[in-house]
Amino acid sequence: MHDSATRETRTDRVWTIPNALSVLRLIGIGVFAWLLLGPHQDGAAFAVLVAAGVTDYLDGYLARRLGQYSRIGELLDPLADRLYILVVVVGLALRDLMPWWVAVLLPLRDLLIWGLVPLLRTRGVRALPVHFLGKAATFNLLYAFPLLVLTDGDSTLAMLCRVLGWAFTLWGIALYWWAGILYALQTRQLLRSMPPVGAVGR
Repeated sequence: MHDSATRETRTDRVWTIPNALSVLRLIGIGVFAWLLLGPHQDGAAFAVLVAAGVTDYLDGYLARRLGQYSRIGELLDPLADRLYILVVVVGLALRDLMPWWVAVLLPLRDLLIWGLVPLLRTRGVRALPVHFLGKAATFNLLYAFPLLVLTDGDSTLAMLCRVLGWAFTLWGIALYWWAGILYALQTRQLLRSMPPVGAVGR
């Protein structure tokens, strides 16, 4: 995730290292879905998710380190994260590795956040700063999903991954929704404290 404190230095550049990593993560989402649902290559699907987690960290780190913030990066990074969660939970549910209530609950929270965007724009705000709880939730889910991929079967490894994977998943869901509720409360406060765009001076 890009630090909102440095957004004022963002540029219109498209071909940056962080953006390239975000594009690779988007491509990897399709590769993961094919591996999980096609040939059932769970080991390879696990590796793709691990790589996605690494690139998710690296694109933010390199953007800060190299000063390569960009407007397209502000869109690509959260888009890749949201699609990652959507495709992974649906894929795991289709493989019966995750109940459908989880597959619905996580994207439902994203719909809540997207529903706040038009309200924010009435006050001239594009998005709220990323909250620590949101980062913690994504961190838990990035650990949970690769582990859940390896839960098919009755081996010791599968049972261990099941325990650890669900521990991270349940914490991730709780934090994900907690962060979503905080975003909604922040939006409510902002709507009360700021006049609509164009209303100032009337």
